[in-house]
Amino acid sequence: MHRIAVMWLAWELTHSALWVGMVAFSDLAPAVIFSPFAGAIADRMNRVKLTMIAQSVIAAEAFCTAMLTATGHIGIGPLLSFELIGGIAASFAQPARQALMPGLVPRSDLPAAVACNSLCFNVARFLGPAMAGPMVAIWGVVPAILCNVTAYIVATLTLPMLRVDPLHIRGHAPEGSLLSETWEGIRYAARHPGIGPILLFAGMSAILLRGIQEVLPPFVDRLFHQGAAGLAFLTASIGVGALIAGLWVASRGRLTGSTRISVIAVGVQALVAMAFVATDYYPFAVLCGALYGACASVHGISVQTLAQSAALTRMRGRTLALWGLITRACPALGALVLGSTGEVFGMRLPTLIAACCALLVTAWGVTRMRDWARHLENPTS
Repeated sequence: MHRIAVMWLAWELTHSALWVGMVAFSDLAPAVIFSPFAGAIADRMNRVKLTMIAQSVIAAEAFCTAMLTATGHIGIGPLLSFELIGGIAASFAQPARQALMPGLVPRSDLPAAVACNSLCFNVARFLGPAMAGPMVAIWGVVPAILCNVTAYIVATLTLPMLRVDPLHIRGHAPEGSLLSETWEGIRYAARHPGIGPILLFAGMSAILLRGIQEVLPPFVDRLFHQGAAGLAFLTASIGVGALIAGLWVASRGRLTGSTRISVIAVGVQALVAMAFVATDYYPFAVLCGALYGACASVHGISVQTLAQSAALTRMRGRTLALWGLITRACPALGALVLGSTGEVFGMRLPTLIAACCALLVTAWGVTRMRDWARHLENPTS
């Protein structure tokens, strides 16, 4: 909800696709620098406390954004600054929170639990905008941002109520410097015959395709000549598609076939992106939005489930930090490129080129997915 609200706020302040992309970049890009270190920290300190601190910072920056907007003192500069702060805090919250999952359920239930957790994480990225769109259209951006503040406050205060196995509250005692443990995590993921390739595949596809959702306002305004109400319908369609597809993936409750599903979903999403920008007919674009959300949800849930299940317990925080980097930094880069090129060439041509490149990435994934699956779908630890 916060994301779509600040994107629309940036569009209202500047009417520039470049600045909308910059706001998305400010929120998501800190993961490039901070996520690897955040993963190492999450593996060596109390993960509950780290999550609470990070979530409190996110709530505080969102509250400041809402207050400045409500009083008419917000500008693109302060908005970028607040999004940067929130992005840094989120880089620490994500690996710490996700690494708690194995301490909540028996090991036999972990694949299903990870899938459900990933379903919440991925579908929320689509349902949030679906709820924020109508809210922004009717009441403006401030209520949507305040909903984010309220949600983070509740999440932070209730976190200590979790019954977590003490073995998983903290990954391990420090075994070296923070830098050395950070590099250890990167090397582990890169050298793993399944985790490394699937994360690389996910990163490339996120750069090429996920930027579309991060800069929706220019598409809605320039291609389909719709206002905030049009944005609301489009984001709602993305959310509905993500929810339906996400429930299907989570209900599988098993790893078998997840690698193939994650690869094919990207290819379908690329075709949908082409159809989305090839039309001027807004109802068809809404349908494409639903399919886009479905494919993104299927891919995200499948990859996160595979990576989290295959990673060693002591390396799980750092592995999930790299996944967090991909889900935040790669869409940010895609949004920045799409926004800047969209200012020069319009939104259609850059999107079509990116989708074609995503099809090539999918072709590579299809040739390698059986090998990846052998190492991801039969974890030994």
